[in-house]
Amino acid sequence: MGFALLCLVAGSPAVAESITVKGLTFTDELGGFRLLAAWGSGSLEDPITVVEEITSTKGAVLMIRGVGPSTGNAIPTNHPAGFALRKIVTNATNQTWTFFDIELQKLLGTPSDIYDGLSFGQDAQAGRPFTSNRFGQSVSQDEPRDHVTFFDGVVEPGETVSMDFIVTATGYVTELMLLQKPNRPIAAIDGTPADRGG
Repeated sequence: MGFALLCLVAGSPAVAESITVKGLTFTDELGGFRLLAAWGSGSLEDPITVVEEITSTKGAVLMIRGVGPSTGNAIPTNHPAGFALRKIVTNATNQTWTFFDIELQKLLGTPSDIYDGLSFGQDAQAGRPFTSNRFGQSVSQDEPRDHVTFFDGVVEPGETVSMDFIVTATGYVTELMLLQKPNRPIAAIDGTPADRGG
């Protein structure tokens, strides 16, 4: 069953939340979590901080609209658009998280490739290594999909984790999706075993 279908099965919030910060609009309309707050300038020193509560064991999709040259680049990369993002996520499921996989997509269900202009700061070192207060390590890849996986840690039900990384674009992006898959990395990454938990 595909991730997009899983999200539909998980259901959408009764009322979608939408918050605009620095020209970027964040929404939980695709379901699986609740968007609680957002603030910040998008710089490395003052990242856009998005506060969420993930309720679905199947994952969640954060929609972001308005990324482009008009919103500028608040981080030290050569991309026309870019911002630092801090996610503060509460585990509101009944499962323990030992991984947290975040994937960029421009079209839901289609992996981001080298041609769509989206990346986690491809060819830049800004903000690296990407960090978390509960996961000791992270790894990112640009192909065959743009993703960051945080691992080497535990987030129990009811606990909260923060993760810092950057998002960049080479042009205007009407909307992009951040697929969030706690405890479900797609495959082994740089020798890190995929989690087998349910």
